[in-house]
Amino acid sequence: MLGNTLVGRYQIISNLADGGFGETFVAYDTHLPGSPKCVVKKLKPQANDPATLQTARRLFDTEAQVLYKLGIHEHIPQLLAYFEENQEFYLVQEYIYGHGLDEEIKPGESISEDQVISLLKEILEILEFVHDQKVIHRDINPRNILRRDKDEKLVLIDFGAVKQITTQMISTAHQTQITVAIGTPGYIPGEQAQGEPKFSSDIYALGIMSITALTGLSPDDLEKDDDTNEIIWEKHAQVSQELTDILNKMVRYDFRQRYSSATQVLEELRNLNENTNQSSSSTMVLNIKPFSQTFKPRNQTKNFNPKKLFIKAFMFMLLIGSGATLSVVVINSINSANASDLYKKANTFYDLQRYEDALNNYKQAIDIKPEYAQAWNGKAKALYELDTHEEALSAYDKAIEIEPDYQDSWQGRGFVLHKLKRYRDAIYSFNKALELEPKSPEVLNARGKSLSNLKRYDEAIRSYDKAVELQPDYDQALYNKAWVLYSLKRYRDALDTYEKVIRLKPNNERAWYNSGNALINLNRQNDAYKAYSKAVQYKPNFYQAWLSRGNVLISLRRYPEAIESFQEVLKYSSNNFDAFYSQGWALHQMKRYEQAISAYDKAISVRKNNYKVWYSRGNSLYNLENYQEALSNYNRAIRYKKDHQQSWYSKGNVLVNLGKDKEALAAYNTAIKYNPDYREAIKARKEVEERLERQFREEEREKETENNKDEKKGKKRGLLNFFRR
Repeated sequence: MLGNTLVGRYQIISNLADGGFGETFVAYDTHLPGSPKCVVKKLKPQANDPATLQTARRLFDTEAQVLYKLGIHEHIPQLLAYFEENQEFYLVQEYIYGHGLDEEIKPGESISEDQVISLLKEILEILEFVHDQKVIHRDINPRNILRRDKDEKLVLIDFGAVKQITTQMISTAHQTQITVAIGTPGYIPGEQAQGEPKFSSDIYALGIMSITALTGLSPDDLEKDDDTNEIIWEKHAQVSQELTDILNKMVRYDFRQRYSSATQVLEELRNLNENTNQSSSSTMVLNIKPFSQTFKPRNQTKNFNPKKLFIKAFMFMLLIGSGATLSVVVINSINSANASDLYKKANTFYDLQRYEDALNNYKQAIDIKPEYAQAWNGKAKALYELDTHEEALSAYDKAIEIEPDYQDSWQGRGFVLHKLKRYRDAIYSFNKALELEPKSPEVLNARGKSLSNLKRYDEAIRSYDKAVELQPDYDQALYNKAWVLYSLKRYRDALDTYEKVIRLKPNNERAWYNSGNALINLNRQNDAYKAYSKAVQYKPNFYQAWLSRGNVLISLRRYPEAIESFQEVLKYSSNNFDAFYSQGWALHQMKRYEQAISAYDKAISVRKNNYKVWYSRGNSLYNLENYQEALSNYNRAIRYKKDHQQSWYSKGNVLVNLGKDKEALAAYNTAIKYNPDYREAIKARKEVEERLERQFREEEREKETENNKDEKKGKKRGLLNFFRR
């Protein structure tokens, strides 16, 4: 295949993988400018008789359409084309520059709980979209998740849906179909191994991947309980009980005991270590993270005069009387001069942000003068800008090896390590840079960010304070400090620091926004409203600020204005669940129940497994006296969050209105089980118990009356019989 051009367009240049399902190649798309790379997958049906090919063709077309639909997501490769040639089937997909998570998750090496939670959230958000399209991936494992170079985001590849085409074997005589299990051993749950994958099968595989990341064990090394078949792993890792419970539920042997959707897992994870609090008014606040900082190290071009060097070399020759020495020195002088010119040229390209050209010139300088520390440093800078971080790190290491006290390289190395999320190593590099140049606000600020990511908040604050002491107008360091203070729930101190940022930079929309968040937590809703309004004034498409503005207006009972804010959110984020949900809430408060239900329906279309929206929709239906449908909604809410006490309480209220007191009593009891101090539920239960007790006494009286009547009739019949005798 190498060197072949498919359909006159896709020139195969290398082989990526070869397996039982087919072959994967890298190709050039020769019909596009610059002939960009793409991935070509050649599928191998297990038979080539006409019936098999016809079925494979139909399946291929169907699954290609599925992949095309999935490819609209920014974290799934786009399907660029699909075609059949010589009774062989091909898919052409976007080429992702990056590396697989198998380079980050390795047997014998464990990663932190925070890193695992971050991975889980990012992958689950992709899976949430995939499952919403009614697609099961079937092969979640570290090799099929890439970390994209350009933004370090995760990309999900190699969907097992297409593999099904190659594993369906049709007997032309009997038309029977056998489906071979798809997936990677160790990550396949029982139901998938039997050819019946569920959405929770993907959740199982992701749970296994997370457990291997935490323990450093391979899937095959994970111990299983002999009786239950459940995985025993906790003793191999130090993990919070909350995350342990989530992972254990993800990898239950029985798929019915797992989370049924990615959304459910995400909601559980979002409750872990939340950096934001919602006030009693249900105002949504999001702490926008510190400034993203791009390292632009200083150029270290030294004054260099090749003519003077040549003269010095000639004088040196006269002194030692060695022609051989002259030739060596002269050659080195010329090479050094050329390397210096190339280095200067590279710096110019770098300043013009022509990083590829800069990189080429830095490389040429190094080829001429391999021990040229400044050129290695420049190469590292260019690689950093091109998002090639591992190579940048190697270049910085080489510069430091040549010149151990090279402050710029230590500094740049720290930035690369921070980008690679190797925060402890980054701090070490920043500390080395500060030993060489103690008065560097930029390095102090960067060190603060790495310390923050390790939750070493007190040290981070000291680092930010030192940066501001050296440079009082350093708004980035002040902003980052405020973010840490907010994360520590020191809202007043955070607010004071955000206000300093705003005095330095009045149009900083993020500082205004986070000021609003701090004010919410200080119960200063009116001031928070003003801060959010400032944020959207300076950045009209800042939909998070519009959302928080709308929620604070709800808490102020300014419902029509709140609805207008949510409309602004939807202008810039058309499928924003929170905007639809909060809009429904505001409409409910205005007693516009039917419109509220319509808003909740839109929220459900975005995130159907959210218990809050079903609960709130049930409340609107309850107020419309549509009790039967309200009951159905409360049951859905309970299905997605079994311990939601308000749903159980409201279910009890509906059942009372439907005349089902015994079922209502059971619902109230469940609400009280989850919240023993739930006064409304306790009061409602007492009323139902009293009513049932009255009914019971009334029934007993009626039975007694009937019994007395029967007894009197019996006595009367006895007397009549006596006289007849």
